[in-house]
Amino acid sequence: MITRRALIIRGGAAGTGALFLWTTPAEAAAGPVLSKTRSIPVGGGKILKGKYVVTQPSKGTFRAFSAICTHQGCTVAGVSGGTINCPCHGSKFSISTGAVVRGPAKRPLTRKKIKVSKGVISLA
Repeated sequence: MITRRALIIRGGAAGTGALFLWTTPAEAAAGPVLSKTRSIPVGGGKILKGKYVVTQPSKGTFRAFSAICTHQGCTVAGVSGGTINCPCHGSKFSISTGAVVRGPAKRPLTRKKIKVSKGVISLA
């Protein structure tokens, strides 16, 4: 006779196996999708989900940063003129490196590791 506990464990293991088989190796290796490459303008960028900034400083080069300003924790509001701009106190950060271009912030934006594959940008 199979106990209730054994049945639950076997069912969970089978479900996990089926989910693993359903996911391709590329999907399993990549993190959450941030954007399609065509949505990020060359020389600019976009704020995504209020958490990330994805930029394309030069054609085919993509960068991602935290969207939280290092000065006082405001969410940056836009990307223009080669900088990521915070509306709260006017800090500006480089779209290439996240470095401070104009304060009052003193620390760069936190850079995020990304993977670009088949026109899709995802967290690494």
